[in-house]
Amino acid sequence: MPRLARLDSPGLLQHVMARGTERRKIFKDDKDRELFLGRLAAVLGETQTQCYAWSLIPNHFHLLLRTGPTPLSKVMRRLMTGYAVSFNRRHRRAGHLFQNRYKSVVCEEDPYLLELIRYIHLNPLRAGLVKDLKELDKYPWTSHSAILGKRKNPLIPELSKVRLTSNQPSAISSSDERQKSLAEKTVEDILLLFGDTVKVTRRRYRQFISNGIDEGTRPELQGGGLVRSAGGSKAGLLGRKREEREKGDERILGSGDFVGKVLAGSDHVEGPKIVRRIPLLELVDRVSGFLETKKDEVLSGNRRIKNCHARDLISFVAAKSMGYKFNDIAALLNIHPVSAGRSAEKGRKLVDNYEGIWDILE
Repeated sequence: MPRLARLDSPGLLQHVMARGTERRKIFKDDKDRELFLGRLAAVLGETQTQCYAWSLIPNHFHLLLRTGPTPLSKVMRRLMTGYAVSFNRRHRRAGHLFQNRYKSVVCEEDPYLLELIRYIHLNPLRAGLVKDLKELDKYPWTSHSAILGKRKNPLIPELSKVRLTSNQPSAISSSDERQKSLAEKTVEDILLLFGDTVKVTRRRYRQFISNGIDEGTRPELQGGGLVRSAGGSKAGLLGRKREEREKGDERILGSGDFVGKVLAGSDHVEGPKIVRRIPLLELVDRVSGFLETKKDEVLSGNRRIKNCHARDLISFVAAKSMGYKFNDIAALLNIHPVSAGRSAEKGRKLVDNYEGIWDILE
């Protein structure tokens, strides 16, 4: 079954997950984690994307994001491609770091914002990386400790950092408002959901996290669709109207009404990226270099897997992103136009597995 296009528009809350290829580690040590968080902070700041929660597990990560004017696809491409390059260079390896493309689920805010914050922050405990909540409170590789004020928030730029203390009368200090980064304001938004003063809000927030420890893995929060939204059981949908039960989508976590609104109002559905048109031979050069194969082998029809993938990607990008006709692509690759169309379809399925492909075309 083909994958559905992602949904994205400014202001949507999205639970984003990415895993290492073959479930291998994407964070081997603390330096890797620091590099990832540094890149995440820079990308979030530059794209004005809010991050309500994050958690780094050795072979995957979770982010809870609210997109701004920059599409989620671009945010994640910059984050994951840049980190993969740094990771490979640092550990002297080559090849893909992440398993396929990232997974993202659009989430209905009122019922799921706090639930997802808790779910993401409890990941290190569920994974056995910490033994209890007390240890989690000071654990540096999830945003839980930063919200509690036990650790510095790595997503807040140092120059604009305004530290919150329990002596402040309110979770928001208006005199410092202009100096605060988006990351700092996001933490304040979370605390304000639990009260008015920092001391009270942090105590209530921690109790809320504690209450979720016995709830287990929460599979209903790991994907979209109405069945998951109802707690992972179809029985939870029996009380709904028929037309609402039918409004389900695996890309969306929320009620049938919310699913309908997102599908109707999403003004950015990810599909083929449109890039500047360049000569076809230049496209062959760039893709061949990206896949670390020879241009002559790509053009000659050599059947090595890298060359086959290169031809498929060239066909897809040329036809769907640059507007070339299949006749032009067929003449370049010395194949029939029908074969060029088939090659482009194969390229559509491959493109998300090649991190950074779009970067070499910008």
